[in-house]
Amino acid sequence: MTGGRDFTLKNVSQALRPSVAGSSSKNTVSFLSEWMKLFSTATRVSCELLSSRRNSLCVTWKVATGMALSAFLLTATLAWSQPVPGSLDVHWNEGASDCSATPQDPLQVHKYEPQTFILRQSPCADFEANFIYLLIGSDKALLIDTGAVADPKAMPLAKTIVELLPDKDHKKLPLLVAHTHRHLDHRAGDPQFASLPSTQVVPFDLEGLRAFFGFTNWPNGIVGIDLGGRTVDVIPTPGHNETHVAFYDDRTGILFSGDFLLPGRLLIEDAGAYRESALRVVDFLKARPLTHILGGHIELNAAGRAYRFGSHSHPSEHRLELARADLTALPTALERFNGFYARYPNYILTNPIHNLVALAIIAVAVLIFIAWGVRRLLRRRRG
Repeated sequence: MTGGRDFTLKNVSQALRPSVAGSSSKNTVSFLSEWMKLFSTATRVSCELLSSRRNSLCVTWKVATGMALSAFLLTATLAWSQPVPGSLDVHWNEGASDCSATPQDPLQVHKYEPQTFILRQSPCADFEANFIYLLIGSDKALLIDTGAVADPKAMPLAKTIVELLPDKDHKKLPLLVAHTHRHLDHRAGDPQFASLPSTQVVPFDLEGLRAFFGFTNWPNGIVGIDLGGRTVDVIPTPGHNETHVAFYDDRTGILFSGDFLLPGRLLIEDAGAYRESALRVVDFLKARPLTHILGGHIELNAAGRAYRFGSHSHPSEHRLELARADLTALPTALERFNGFYARYPNYILTNPIHNLVALAIIAVAVLIFIAWGVRRLLRRRRG
């Protein structure tokens, strides 16, 4: 064969090799499109060769090749869409009842897989005991939250992150620092990153957040962050706080949920917005793999009971990861929420403002009752 007819299986293999090497679940559509173009060309050239001999052979060739290619593409697509496996076989730092008598590292680092790291701030360093996540792509890395401790001597977060970042072109990979929401325990470490080269810190206020990611109809719409061969989707999830977002990673299939969903107290600021956020996330993940839901804290023990607020000791902690079933049950739980407190196996719904108002009303009622009782007693004594 010569000229335009010089089309062999070897040529096809060489033509497709770059596409296979650079493909990901996000690029599947364009990748399959290239396959179909090559298949169409191969079929056309083959039929040109066969038509001079017997037309029925061309028809048979088209049907057989089409069926084989369809089966191959279906198998390949399913394989490409599978998340990269990782490990959560780790015992998290539980703090201590007496931290001064129990020295420990302020920051625990766990490698989930070679490009995904989970960092846990020690409960002794701060009772919030935040979880922080580092996702590494081929072009840049994403850090989700900076935790509850600002002092780099007490919490060497930036130093640790820089050590984990790979080199590219003889420099550390560029870093994007984002937050699940603006509460201080999720952004206290921001100043540690202010002077680092090739580092951007996403604003934590609502307007700054919307402008940076390009949200035009908050809280609707979802924005993707391209890290290079790895896309992280930013999903608006207000309800705990108006600035809250969750991050879905297409490489691992993990939803990084911050305070939106975690094994602990889900503090509700706006129940209606919270429920809409839950429905939004459930809908987004319907057709996507979900390996784990990883939140910003662990506040429950293995039996599902909450630790005392402010406790530096977390014995027998609940596992960090939650599952799809916990997420799909959340909209109904929020719809049935009484506005004060509701306990579920893996989380607790509570509205701290409503609870404080209720306690204040009770306290005032008790004071009124005591005053009335004292006044009545004094009247009896005078009589």
